Amino acid sequence: MGRVVLERFPAGSPRGSWPAEEYAAQRMREGVPAEVVMDLATDAFLVVIRQREAQSGH
Repeated sequence: MGRVVLERFPAGSPRGSWPAEEYAAQRMREGVPAEVVMDLATDAFLVVIRQREAQSGH
């Protein structure tokens, strides 16, 4: 199952994953099932939704 990336945050940030976690929490308050994953290839935290959920709107 694929994922749609909503936003990217550099892993080297002094706050670590917090900005990504805060962004995902805001999306979840809006009803978007966002989650944070680590992309090792780009050294970034990604806020994503699963592709099936993105297509259905939930």
